[in-house]
Amino acid sequence: MTNPSLTRRQAIAGAAALPLAAAAAGRAAASAPMMGNDIPTHARFTLGGFEVTTLLAGTRVVPDPQTIFGLDVSEEAFAEASEAAMIPTDASRFYFTPTVVNTGSELILFDTGLSPAGTLAALEAAGYSADQVGHVVITHMHGDHIGGLMDGETETFAGARYLTGATELDAWDMSGNETFEAKVRPLAEAGKIETLEDGGSVAPGVTAMAAFGHTPGHMAYMLESEGRQLLIAADFANHYVWSLAHPDWEVRFDMDKEAAAATRRRLLGMLAADRVPFVGYHMPFPGLGYVETAGDGFRYMPHSYQLTMSE
Repeated sequence: MTNPSLTRRQAIAGAAALPLAAAAAGRAAASAPMMGNDIPTHARFTLGGFEVTTLLAGTRVVPDPQTIFGLDVSEEAFAEASEAAMIPTDASRFYFTPTVVNTGSELILFDTGLSPAGTLAALEAAGYSADQVGHVVITHMHGDHIGGLMDGETETFAGARYLTGATELDAWDMSGNETFEAKVRPLAEAGKIETLEDGGSVAPGVTAMAAFGHTPGHMAYMLESEGRQLLIAADFANHYVWSLAHPDWEVRFDMDKEAAAATRRRLLGMLAADRVPFVGYHMPFPGLGYVETAGDGFRYMPHSYQLTMSE
């Protein structure tokens, strides 16, 4: 004879197992290939009446970062600072971040990335086209800032005015640098480059600010709109830990290391005291953050939502 209660228990157990089996089958059917790292191409926020968009024109992983940052400190000091920030010491990710500012009447591009392709792709993903750019401002003449100016013999932003610091242009004019000769010389010889001094105006609410040291005439640019400020800081600090947090550490790409360190302390002190946000060309994308003092140095505070509160 069969046991009715055992049969019912078996039936219940069997029924309960069906959803689990179906779920397992569903999981198998829903598997997907790995997609790899994914970093956004642009980020937009508001500053008073301005719209500011940072563009990721390129990114790469670079080995042996202490061959670039902290040249004058021990491996132990470098490792300690890295460990405290939870970042590796054997490699770093570099970001290349031009910035677009829409003042309402002008579309201004600050720096042009490594090449036309990367910058145009990010610009178009952000909803703009090259022919809408009315001003191209070059903060300094390193190749990752001027690389997108020309595509062979063709201007990438043919309808734009070009502006840069007078001291910077003079310094590179006789340098013999190949990238300068290919990307900037044709524009200069065509009379298309205008120069600015410290305090000069690109457009209403956009003012040049001397930040010499990284290069001889490096410029930052202060944006001001409806009582709000933001600094387009470019390369005065090139890493949020190994440069910004430790402003006196030597950086390989700083052409005048003493002047660059003094500029870092001056600008970081201003940003911290005045609580002004900044866009750093090589900061972790989207490149927007704040600065606070931390002992004898500073601390980087990434932007969260402070400048995205408008609907």
